[in-house]
Amino acid sequence: MASDKAGKPSLTTVRRSQVHGSGVFAARPIGKGARIIEYTGERVTHAQADNRYESKDANDNHTFLFIVNSKIVIDAGVDGNDARFINHSCDPNCESVIEGRRVFIDAIRDIAPGEELAYDYQIQRDADDPPDIDEIFACRCGAETCRGTMLWPAKRAAQKSKRQRTVRVDSASKYRARTVSAER
Repeated sequence: MASDKAGKPSLTTVRRSQVHGSGVFAARPIGKGARIIEYTGERVTHAQADNRYESKDANDNHTFLFIVNSKIVIDAGVDGNDARFINHSCDPNCESVIEGRRVFIDAIRDIAPGEELAYDYQIQRDADDPPDIDEIFACRCGAETCRGTMLWPAKRAAQKSKRQRTVRVDSASKYRARTVSAER
């Protein structure tokens, strides 16, 4: 078993997931409220993140971007750690927590050894999303409460009349709102 910097056995291990690609699994019991791992990678601006994925196929939802705030995005595709392999679930056992411009993954319930870690990505919908956005970001977590999509809110809002204009808070590309995914 791998060890952390303090010589304690690692909390997690990465291996093939039945949910999607690679996943992160508990290597030993993890208690509710435990801080499991920090989501690391290169810290870039939203514009830099958009530029990196500008030529990416619009039907490809796989990125390792995590929005920290209005100025910072973590690109775990560059110098990222195992946290980038944590998959989405509609019935998660973890949550992402942003503190001091850092992102951590914390347990929201007790997690047994061998159990896959997951949190709800809650990828935000945008007014300019393509009609097949729900298929692009389909969820296959298998939970009884699965909403069928990694997007939030779960259902596309009804079209607004032309008199009611939707104004985006930012002008970043469609990749700005797409946080993380886990294909290896």
